[in-house]
Amino acid sequence: MHPSAAAFRERAQERHGFDPAVETFPDGTETAADAADAIGCDIAGIASSLVFDADGDLVVVVASGATHVSESRVAAHLGADRVSMADPERVRDAVGWDVGGVPPICHDADLPVVVDASLLDHDTVWAAAGAPTAVFPIPPAELASLADAEVVSVAE
Repeated sequence: MHPSAAAFRERAQERHGFDPAVETFPDGTETAADAADAIGCDIAGIASSLVFDADGDLVVVVASGATHVSESRVAAHLGADRVSMADPERVRDAVGWDVGGVPPICHDADLPVVVDASLLDHDTVWAAAGAPTAVFPIPPAELASLADAEVVSVAE
């Protein structure tokens, strides 16, 4: 198991009492399409964790790999003037994980998390587990609960 995936699993156990069933794929799961191909699921069942800059503050948005996150919807929800993808170095510094492996929980900083409502249409979704080669399955309602997330429609 990739060291970052092992660290994620340990953090999930310590912080949430949750033992994720981490699966690794040597060819990587950096994109939602890669993850869906590796897992053998529909791209809509991939829970992509994206970090956005909202007026200088970071927010994690977890959305289906089949959707596009609307920055204007995120801005409207947060009451922000400007929302854009966060710089990868800033993401690493704030959440403790590299882009492509950002999990929906267990971030270094206490950031707000928004889960797109469309994820709740699935029984199980697959999310990054700290490395671009690792994912874990989780019911989306449990994901939202563990992340203390707001469930909002932010996808186009």
